[in-house]
Amino acid sequence: MPALMRFALVVALGAVAALGCGKEIGDDCSVSSDCSPNGDRTCDVSSPGGYCTIQGCDFDTCPEESACVRFFTGNFSNRMCDPATETGDGGENDKCTLDELCSLVGNCVPRASELRYCMRTCGSADDCRDNYECRDLTLMKLHGGEPVLSPGTPIDDSAPKFCAPRGN
Repeated sequence: MPALMRFALVVALGAVAALGCGKEIGDDCSVSSDCSPNGDRTCDVSSPGGYCTIQGCDFDTCPEESACVRFFTGNFSNRMCDPATETGDGGENDKCTLDELCSLVGNCVPRASELRYCMRTCGSADDCRDNYECRDLTLMKLHGGEPVLSPGTPIDDSAPKFCAPRGN
């Protein structure tokens, strides 16, 4: 095999190997290319040490090591609601309007304030990096974030827990 063909083969194999490389959701990063050379993952540099994630997810679109989690931007002191009874269809039990969601803590929040990220799932704090906590239902209510589950599935103690910056 001529040297030029061998060189081209080595370069091609290296490119294929590089495309398969990347970090998992929740790994540390400095720039988005640390998370994926394909540009399908981003680095949240506002998190300690960076956090590889995918933005704009849904309940069934995150990689297997992660779950889709929604956060609400802003500070809301809107009407109170009951996440267990809100249907979101404007029915008689709904306290929130059609352009609002009932958050896990029981406040109506504008749908437009919702941001979604794939977050690393965990079973305990040992599954998360330093300076990160494994958010269970109690910590979700205290520090924010709630899993995006398939329609009609309630957020309860069986909902996925996720690694997020400690105390934020």
